[in-house]
Amino acid sequence: MNEPKPEISTRVERRRMGRACRDKVGRITQGKWNPKARSFDLISLLRKANRSRIQELLPIKWKNMKASPFGFYRGAVPVMAADLAPLPHTGLMAQLCGDAHVQNLGAFEAPDGRLIFDINDFDETVIGPWEWDVKRMSASLVLAGREAGDSDKSCRDAVLAFAGRYRACMRTFSEMALVDLARYQVYRDIDLLHAVLRKAERATPQHNLEKLTYERGGRYIFHDHKPQQFHVPEQEADAAKSSLRTYAQSLLPERAHFFRQYGVEDVAFRVVGTGSVGLRDYVLLMFGGAVSDPLFIQIKEEPHSAYAPYLPHSAVAINQGQRTAEGGRAMQMQSDIFLGWTSIGKRDYVVRQLRDHKAAIETAELKGQALMDYGQMCGELLAKGHARSGDPCALAGYLGTNAKFDGSMARFAITYADQTEKDWQLFKRTIGNHKASSAAA
Repeated sequence: MNEPKPEISTRVERRRMGRACRDKVGRITQGKWNPKARSFDLISLLRKANRSRIQELLPIKWKNMKASPFGFYRGAVPVMAADLAPLPHTGLMAQLCGDAHVQNLGAFEAPDGRLIFDINDFDETVIGPWEWDVKRMSASLVLAGREAGDSDKSCRDAVLAFAGRYRACMRTFSEMALVDLARYQVYRDIDLLHAVLRKAERATPQHNLEKLTYERGGRYIFHDHKPQQFHVPEQEADAAKSSLRTYAQSLLPERAHFFRQYGVEDVAFRVVGTGSVGLRDYVLLMFGGAVSDPLFIQIKEEPHSAYAPYLPHSAVAINQGQRTAEGGRAMQMQSDIFLGWTSIGKRDYVVRQLRDHKAAIETAELKGQALMDYGQMCGELLAKGHARSGDPCALAGYLGTNAKFDGSMARFAITYADQTEKDWQLFKRTIGNHKASSAAA
């Protein structure tokens, strides 16, 4: 008896389905956002989002967020998640970076040893409406551009370049053989990326050994620089080391074989980033039998994505480190060979190499044409991630070939950046007050 063949929609049918989504939410409608429609209190929302973090470390986060509107934006993903959730969307889903902004792209070492440039932060990753990533990246271009001293016209043009490139690339991906899409990697010859790659080339494990540790009595030990980096009680360090047994099971067998040949030399607690401050984050120095073979492993706590409350399907029981690792694998063509996950007590952690050939753009570099060039790069990388994990044909069908969607993203980006600056002012006024600081914590 012949088995029935599975029905596979043609690309034409899927593009037609995508175009039909315009009846649900028009492309021009995507640019609309009314801050008066907010139904939450900013400080109360931040308080709830940070309740489970290490309270003594939160002043570091507040300081980073108070530094600039873009600094605030980086640390306030829950705010934007709450703003995006009520907005109409097409219903087309993809793997979201979740915290798509200009400094969450960077250079890192691929499994084959080459330095590549891609999205490199997936703490907030989740399957959700593709528009949410595009809108967050759009607003970040405006905020980063303003911080660099660009005019609003330049910022708007950069968003247009970003959205236009996203749309054009999605069309290309929709016509590409699936195996070619699976191995598609972005290469661009622009001066801005050359500088990032040069920084990444210098960030070798041997360089990190010299920078992060010192030698004492024949052992290498992490520097203590409180509150940014410090040693933890022996019991806590032992728990981090013990979690590596479970972590190794999350690796491919051949990668686990290599990892198990490294031994732990020292363990420290490390504060990283802006949005992650207050989460538990351990860095382990390991050696592969020789001082010339150091390996730095990061075990970083992963709570639920800030988007989880608005996406019922994300409530499926899963290790949150696994969510982070698998989200990165879905969007990247190549990922860290030691990317995996584990648990310590009741908390989930993602595990990866620490600062192994990693470097990112500085906002001061995003001036004039550099902001435009970088906007286009952001568009291509984000489109690639969404095409790999979603339906590029449906997305291309919705986006179309004209610039309607591009203009909508530019309008949204300026409006949301303006509101972020107001939120930042409110945050600065309230966070210095003892009562409000407690509320925000």
